[in-house]
Amino acid sequence: MMTLDRIPGGTRVKLKSLEACPHGLARRLMEMGLVPGEEVEVVSNIRGPVIIRVRGIVLALGRGIARRILVE
Repeated sequence: MMTLDRIPGGTRVKLKSLEACPHGLARRLMEMGLVPGEEVEVVSNIRGPVIIRVRGIVLALGRGIARRILVE
């Protein structure tokens, strides 16, 4: 497994776990559609925030948050 901040742009991955996130953050991410088993497309991961698409919605996640999200 890898963390979301290490996935190159244009790649689709499956969200595996939010376990490394504090409870409040994990709940907020799940409210935005980031639930285990969901497919996530990394739109851009060059500099700054990691831009992802999940359920047709584009989100910008800070690198610290993306580093806590496990994907496969």
